Formats: sequence, structure tokens, C-alpha cells
Amino acid sequence: MNIFISGFALLSVLCAVLFIYTRTALTTISDAAFKNFQRVYLVVYLLAMAGDWLQGPHVYALYDSYGMSSHQIEVLFVAGFGSSMIFGTVVGSFADRYGRRANTILYGILYGGACITKHFNNFYILMLGRLLGGIATSILYSAFESWMIYEHHKRGFDQESLGNIFSNAVLGNSLVAILAGLVAQTFADNFGFVAPFDVSLAVLTLMTIIIVFTWSENFGDKTGNWKQNFSNALSAIRNDTKILCLGLIQSLFEGSMYIFVLEWTPALTPKSTSTEKQESIPHGHIFAAFMVSIMIGSSIFKLLSKYTNVESFMRIVLFTAAVSLTTPIIFKGNQVVVFAGFLVFECCVGIFWPSLGQMRGKYVPDDLRSTIMNFFRVPLNMIVVVILLQNLQMKVIFECCVAFLMLATVCQQWLFSSAQISQPMETKKSPLPKEAEALLTESESMA
Repeated sequence: MNIFISGFALLSVLCAVLFIYTRTALTTISDAAFKNFQRVYLVVYLLAMAGDWLQGPHVYALYDSYGMSSHQIEVLFVAGFGSSMIFGTVVGSFADRYGRRANTILYGILYGGACITKHFNNFYILMLGRLLGGIATSILYSAFESWMIYEHHKRGFDQESLGNIFSNAVLGNSLVAILAGLVAQTFADNFGFVAPFDVSLAVLTLMTIIIVFTWSENFGDKTGNWKQNFSNALSAIRNDTKILCLGLIQSLFEGSMYIFVLEWTPALTPKSTSTEKQESIPHGHIFAAFMVSIMIGSSIFKLLSKYTNVESFMRIVLFTAAVSLTTPIIFKGNQVVVFAGFLVFECCVGIFWPSLGQMRGKYVPDDLRSTIMNFFRVPLNMIVVVILLQNLQMKVIFECCVAFLMLATVCQQWLFSSAQISQPMETKKSPLPKEAEALLTESESMA
């Protein structure tokens, strides 16, 4: 088990070095208004993610402690993904029409309600909680980002600073995940498996109060009903290959990521003979190592963004992610190699999140952003549900993940080519100094 502890230690050092290097090598944004905006968003976003992370580690354990059978637990998990798949697009349309801020408040209410259901040892009440949680998850991964991008554009901040927000969000989210895991474990040990859900409820309540007092409302398309927004979103996807590519990349990559979350434990657990006791693995250290790898990825994103555009380097990142998940297929049973492959994959996840956010900010229209983002959660959740229900061997599951990621790589190449065609002269230019802009404006008016 030393490889996991040693891996975590080495990654922590590398993460610290990269973080310090990026702080010194990259230009720091000095705009006070932008810093305040970023702080207001990140405080709320990280509390929202903390509410989610606090619940994750003990959902299965709580159901098991209530005496639920493995089949009942599987049904409850599938119900969560199914709820997100079925209701997600409708909820996204509501966000665009009735307000993104209102939708984020609804997230706190729904997920808080899901936490309350965990107090009841009743399958149907727990099922209601999973349905509420599935809807809340759709809001978490669409409305918050939609609100932030709209406000970012409205306030006239530089496009490149958007990537900075996404990168810092990924970095903070990884730290929150580690801290939430420690807090959840402490409360579970002292007060039982339902206690982490009570802590989550308190965090979600605090988040909702902060949103009420610090966020302004913004909207997408307020004129149409949800059916009209849905139709407009389909038209936008059909008429713009860049949006279609982004959606496919999101579905294929995140589908693979969610499947990976369910499969990394058996892939790293050594096989035991019939006479030997099953050897356990240090889940806490491994999870922490994965989170640090994501943080490393967020720092790498900042460095890559300095030298090339996101559409270009994401082709290599997605291909690397596909190769990394071949390790449990080719090197099955080799803990060192498989663990190394998984760390590389998590690093790619850390690059993926801010990259996808920045590309969505560039190509997805503001008036339909939440609807379009949730629309592509339908195939994402469908991928996860289908794989879960098939009872496939682990080798076949990882082969599916590799295939999905290779398809995502092809889609990224398609997106890169489409972006080059639509903007053949686009290059990464440094903004002109204000004095130069004033002189240029004056010369144009004189002409």
C-alpha cells in the first residue's frame, strides 16, 4: 500500500511547485472589479460543491446500514442518474426563462430536501431523495456556470479571464472535496452515517442565504415556454457544429468519468485466492491523490492557455485520457501501472473542466445556455445508466470508456477544424495598451 501514500506525497509536492510557478510565470489579473466578481462566484460555487461532496462518500454505507439489498441500492443509484437525464433539460429551460439565480436557490432547496429524506429508513422516501438529488445535480452543473458566464460578459471582462475563473474553481473544488471527505468521515464516525447529510444541509442553507444577498438575477430567453426553448436549443445544436461537438465531448468524457468513479476501486483492489482474506486499499489516500492530480491539471491548463488555444491542446488531452484508461485492460492486476494511469486520467480531468467551460463560454449562446448544457446531460446519463444495467466485466467497461474517449478526441478535432474555418485569422494577441487604443481611436475619427 506504500505506493498510494508515496504517490499522494509526491503529487502534493508537484502540485505545490506547479501552483507557485504558475503564480510567478503568468500575469496576475489586477482588476479589482474582476477579483470581487470572481470571489463572489467562487464562494457560492464552492459551497454548492461542498454540499455535494459531503454526501457522496456515505450514500452507499447509509443505504446498507438501513438493510437495503444490493439490488435496491443499485435501483436507487440508477434512479438518481435517470432523474437527472429525464428532468435535466426541463430544469435548464426554467433557468433560462425564470432566472439562473432562482435556479441556484432551487438547487439548495431540492438538495436540502434530499438530505432530509436520508433520515427515513423507507425505500420510497429514499427514492424521492434520489429523484430530488438527480434534478439538483442537473442544476449544479448548468445554472451556476450559466449565471457566471452571463455576468462575466455583461460586465465586460476580458475573455481570457474566464479561463482563470474556471481554473480556480477546479483548484478550489479539489481542496473542498478533500476537506469535505475528512469532515464527513469525522461526523459519520461520531454521530452515524446520516450526520454528513445534516452537515450538507447546513452548508446548502448557508449557500442559499449568500446567493439571496449577493447575486443579481440574469435570464436567457424569457419570451418562450420550455418547449420553445427546447426547440431553439435543438436548432442551435443542429445549425452550429461547434456546439454539437462540445455537447458530444461533454457527454463522452463525463460519461467515462462517472463510470471510472464506480470502477476504480475494483481495478486497484488486489485479487485474492479462496484461502486468502480480501486485501483492502486505502480509499482515503487514493481519493486524495486523485484530487491533487486534478489540481495539477488545473495548473497545467493555465500554462497551456498561455502558449496555445484550448481547442488545440484539448485534442492531446483527450487522447491522453483515452490511453491512460487502457492500463487496467493491458496491465490488469499491476497496481503501480494502473494507479499511475488513473492519476494521469485525473490530471486530464483537471484540464478538461476549465477547458470545456471556456469553450462553452465562447460558443454556446447566453440566451439558451442552461437548456443546451442540460440537453447534453441526457446522453451523458444514458451512457452511465446503460453501462450500470448491463452487469459487464470490468475489462469490457474500461474498453467502453476508452472507446468513448477516442470518440471525444475525434469530436475535439472536428471542433478545432470548425473553429479554424469560422475564424481563420484568429490568433492569440496581447491587448493594446490604453494609450495606444486612444491614439488609434483618435486617428480613425480624424480619418
